[in-house]
Amino acid sequence: MAMGKAPGDGEGGDDVGFAEINITPLTDIFLVLLIIFMVTSSVIVQQAPSGGAQAGLKVNLPKGGTTDVTARATDLSVAILSDGRYVLGGNVVGEDELKRAFAEAQQKNPDTIVIVQADEGVPHGTVVQVMEMAKSVGLGQLAIGVREAK
Repeated sequence: MAMGKAPGDGEGGDDVGFAEINITPLTDIFLVLLIIFMVTSSVIVQQAPSGGAQAGLKVNLPKGGTTDVTARATDLSVAILSDGRYVLGGNVVGEDELKRAFAEAQQKNPDTIVIVQADEGVPHGTVVQVMEMAKSVGLGQLAIGVREAK
């Protein structure tokens, strides 16, 4: 029997080729490639940045307007002045006093939100240092205070 002929065709019949292309194997290959790309992209997103740096704090940025976070009485508001001093509750405090205040707040309420209000001239590293102090005693809910745009 010759290739491309239907069974039962005689030698004198027309050479009838396949009228349809089977795309099932092609579809299978594309689906496998899609799965491979999806898995690979999720692994790449979950990896830490290169250079040995660890992943940073996960921060849920609030949308502007009426959905801003409002401070509760149990929350701590820390102001960082442009000269690097820390202000807690209207009093200038040192780094050790700030750590103690964070530890006391964590003991009273582990869900305390630490609101960091930094002057525009304060280096980013100082803000991160205060956030790391709060995080080291177990206060993981952090917010950055800003003024409203006019």
